[in-house]
Amino acid sequence: MIAIAVLFLLVCVAVIYYHKNIPVVFRVLFTLGLAVLTFYGGIFAGLMVAFSGGSDILAYSVMVLAVLAALTIDFAVWGIIKKKFIWIPLVCLAGICVLTGIGDNVYRRVFRSYPEEVATVPNDFDIYEYAPFEEGSKVARLDGEATLSLEGELPVMDGAAALYPVYSAFFRALYPEDEYLPYSNTRGAYQSIVDGERDIIFVVAPSEEQLQYAADNGVELEFTPIGKEAFVFFVNAENPVDSITVDQIKGIYSGNITDWSELGADGLGKIRAFQRNEGSGSQTALINLMGDTPLMSPPKEDISGMMGGIITQVADYRNFANSIGFSFRFYSTEMVQNNQIKLLSIDGVYPSEENVRNGSYPLTTEFYAVTRSDADENTRLLLDWICGEQGQELIEKTGYTPIK
Repeated sequence: MIAIAVLFLLVCVAVIYYHKNIPVVFRVLFTLGLAVLTFYGGIFAGLMVAFSGGSDILAYSVMVLAVLAALTIDFAVWGIIKKKFIWIPLVCLAGICVLTGIGDNVYRRVFRSYPEEVATVPNDFDIYEYAPFEEGSKVARLDGEATLSLEGELPVMDGAAALYPVYSAFFRALYPEDEYLPYSNTRGAYQSIVDGERDIIFVVAPSEEQLQYAADNGVELEFTPIGKEAFVFFVNAENPVDSITVDQIKGIYSGNITDWSELGADGLGKIRAFQRNEGSGSQTALINLMGDTPLMSPPKEDISGMMGGIITQVADYRNFANSIGFSFRFYSTEMVQNNQIKLLSIDGVYPSEENVRNGSYPLTTEFYAVTRSDADENTRLLLDWICGEQGQELIEKTGYTPIK
C-alpha cells in the first residue's frame, strides 16, 4: 500500500510539471482516475479513523481533506494553480495514502472488519444443517420409536430460527418423510398462527405488538413452556471484559454507558451496542430485560432494496473489538460456531448449560409451544407428547434445557 502511494505521488508530480506536454485526453483520464481514487481512498481512510476509535468529526475531516487535495492536484494539472503551491496538496494526499495503508493493516489484524474475516451472529442460518430428513443432518433423534402416532391431518409447525433444531427433531420423530416442515422466524411464526396458517409454533415470549395483533384478530393464544434457555450477551474474544451486571447492560442499551473504559477496558473506545429487528425473539427479550429503562436507537445500515431503492434496517452484529451483541446461548455457541466471540458472565454467573439448568444464571428464559385456544385434537396430542418424556428428551439432546 505504501509503495502504491509513493508511486502515485510520483505520477502526480510528473503530470503536474509536464502537463502542458500531455495531451488533453490523458489529462481527462488522469482526472477520472483521481476522482475514483479520492472516492474510495478518502472514504476508506475516513472509515479507518472511525472504526479504530476516532471521532466521527475526525473521520469526516479526513474525507473532506481527501477531496480538497484531489481538487487542488487536478487544478494544478490543468494549469489553474501555480506549481510552487502544489506541495501542500501533495503532502495532504501522501498523508491520506499512508493513513489508508496503516488503517488497512489495523483493520485486518485488530478489528477484523472485512466480511470474510469478521465473526458474526447473523439473523439467519443454514437450516439444512438441521433438516429433519437430510443425510448428515445434525437433528436430534430418539433412541427408540416414538410413542405417539398421529393420524389424519397433521399439525403445521413453525417457529424461531434458534428453535428450528428443536421442532425439526419433533418433526423427524413423528412425521413422514414426504411432509414439508415450514420455517419463517419469530415474527413470521406469530403472524402465521394468528392468521390460521400454522397450528403450533415454537418461540420465546411475544412482543406487545404480537399480542396486540392476536387480540385485534380475535385469536386467543395459549403458551405452554417446554424448555429453558439463556439470554446471553457476547463481545469480541479479545475484549478484556468477562463479566457485566444487569444494571450495566441497561446502562449500555439506554445510552448511559457509552465507553468501555467505564467497564474497566481502557483503549477500546466507544461501545458499539448492536440490536436486532423489532419483533425478533432476542430483541423482545432485551426489551423485557430493560423494563422501564428507555432503549436507545440501534445502529442502522442502508442496503439496496429488491426494486433498486435504498432501505434502512437494523445493522447485523459485527464483531469489532468494541462491539457487544446478544442472542440465545445455543444459537450463539452451537449454531454459529467460531472462537472469535465470547459469552459474558452476568452478575458473575457464566451462561453454562449447568447454570441454566440449576437456575443460577440470572437471564434464563422459558421458550414455548404456542397454540390457538381452538386447536384441534392432533395439535393437543402433539403438545402433550412434547411435554412428555420423549419430547423433553429431544429438547435435551438438541442442547437446550428441558422444562421438567
